[in-house]
Amino acid sequence: MNVQRVGLRAVRRVAAKPSNVFPKVLAASLMQFRPAATTTLPPSEAEAQLAAQRLKRPLAPHLSIYKYDQTWFGASAWQRITGGILSCGLYGYSLIYLVAPLAGIHVESASLAAFVATLPAVVKGGIKFGLAWPFTFHSFNGVRHLVMDSGFAFSKKAIFVGGWGVWGMSLVTALGLVALY
Repeated sequence: MNVQRVGLRAVRRVAAKPSNVFPKVLAASLMQFRPAATTTLPPSEAEAQLAAQRLKRPLAPHLSIYKYDQTWFGASAWQRITGGILSCGLYGYSLIYLVAPLAGIHVESASLAAFVATLPAVVKGGIKFGLAWPFTFHSFNGVRHLVMDSGFAFSKKAIFVGGWGVWGMSLVTALGLVALY
């Protein structure tokens, strides 16, 4: 606090003697004083004042008043969920790949390709979809969030259409990636 006062005092001294470098307008703006009045309250009165302020605050409504398509099925919640799935998958596989030589487990590309070749087509498709959908959803919804961060698509209709559009595009694209190979 003392350092602030010393610094402020130095600025005021410079401002009191304006020169060509330090114009009078800037000097006048630095010379403003804003007095603040404070009072000391005993602890009982301070708690009573806080309790009175808390009674005036609005209560957060329970989640049951919201529509499920805006809360649980909302794209923002699933953005976080798919990001967590992708992160956990990446770190999990990385740790397994790191520990595999010590444990005698084979997770190199050739052994994984040989393992996947033995699986039925339905299981392969399920695994592909399980890998593709979180990625496509997270990608499309990330673009949607960037558009919203730039200040567009904030009407209720645009949010609703954009959210379901992301669901549709991600499902169709994930199914396309599964059918691709």
